Amino acid sequence: MRRLVSLRTLGVLLAVLAMAFGAACGREGSPGGQPVAGSPVAQNVQVPGSPVFAQMQQRGRVVLGVKNDQPGLGIQDPTTGQYTGFDIEIGRMVAAGLGFAPEQIEYRVIPSAAREDAISRGDVDLYVGTYTINDSRKQRVGFAGPYFVAGQDLLVRADDQSITGPQTLQGKRVCSATGSTPIQRVREQNLTQNVVEFQNYSQCVDALRGGQVDAVTTDNAILAGYAAQTPDQLRVVGQTFSEEPYGIGMNRDDAALRNKVNDLLQAAENDGTWTRLYNETLGRSGTPAPQPPPIERY
Repeated sequence: MRRLVSLRTLGVLLAVLAMAFGAACGREGSPGGQPVAGSPVAQNVQVPGSPVFAQMQQRGRVVLGVKNDQPGLGIQDPTTGQYTGFDIEIGRMVAAGLGFAPEQIEYRVIPSAAREDAISRGDVDLYVGTYTINDSRKQRVGFAGPYFVAGQDLLVRADDQSITGPQTLQGKRVCSATGSTPIQRVREQNLTQNVVEFQNYSQCVDALRGGQVDAVTTDNAILAGYAAQTPDQLRVVGQTFSEEPYGIGMNRDDAALRNKVNDLLQAAENDGTWTRLYNETLGRSGTPAPQPPPIERY
């Protein structure tokens, strides 16, 4: 996939976003504290040949797999139960395009390691949660998108100057979520022998704050949100070493639904909806939205 935004530019963007998240974290609505206006709900939608869509229609709701611990992307307010973030808004937009109103969405939190199983079993209809598209996962699930491109980075304690990038991880204790692309890359590139795994990134961040690990690695968009929560304790190193195209996961054999969701994503990019959703979530800093990624159909 061609490079859409340079990793250096994306790093600068996310540094600015971190400041915005710091002011907004924990408030109702988007990272800016305001609810995001929903997309119009389509009427009389038909997706011929899609068994998953037929199941959605029969039950009268869509089951959306999400993350609930990633500030700015997908997080749940512990007081109100409300989900916010860019991934959440992309999921809501797609649901509306399929004919489902916000109250017809059932959110189901699925950890990284369980995503393929949850999709394959039909536990969720669609999964929208920093889900990197790669060839290995395509053997088990289908993907629409990508709808965003991030890059792997490192989160460290603010006073730790010994970690400056992936080349300085030898001997360090590095944490990531079980089943995630970042932890696979750490092992494949032999960046360190001391790998710690948890189900959720939030557990890794807690371990970092407590001194049990030296770094957390995942996508920079995720790490920026965590750093903004306690900027005096944590910081993002800012040396990305991958590109992570986020896609919407779904049943591998349901080509009709995949094509429909791709159409909805393409329309959102063309008519400005994608930019609006970005600006009202990740873009609350005032930084202009990047060019949305081209949809890769297969």
